Amino acid sequence: MTTPQEPDRDDIETLESGELVRPYVIINGRGFSDGNRFDLVTLVTASADSEQRWGQLDPEMRGVVDLCDGGYLSVAEIAGHLGLPIGIVKVLLVDLAEQGYILTRAPIPPAQLADIKVLQEVLDGLQARFG
Repeated sequence: MTTPQEPDRDDIETLESGELVRPYVIINGRGFSDGNRFDLVTLVTASADSEQRWGQLDPEMRGVVDLCDGGYLSVAEIAGHLGLPIGIVKVLLVDLAEQGYILTRAPIPPAQLADIKVLQEVLDGLQARFG
């Protein structure tokens, strides 16, 4: 049995595993002022030379760059894979973009629907030609 001042063994293991790190510690206490630069669907990928400079990154930033190294992921996907809140991921992405570790682009816009009249004419033409 432990006294109230002593943490039990489970608490020590939790502290050592880093599960109690607060989100503001991850972003060094910075606010979310520039987090509006990224939407949930903004696509992010690692830049070509980002792997050469990884030693300068915090573990969370390294995780983002490593995750995005395989291709484009949305901000929401990055947050989901890393298990971090969206706001924290946005701040990390702002830092990474400013330092040149990641590249971003707007999401692919939804396809414009074709005019139903044109589609009907194409269908009629195919049926007339091929029966």
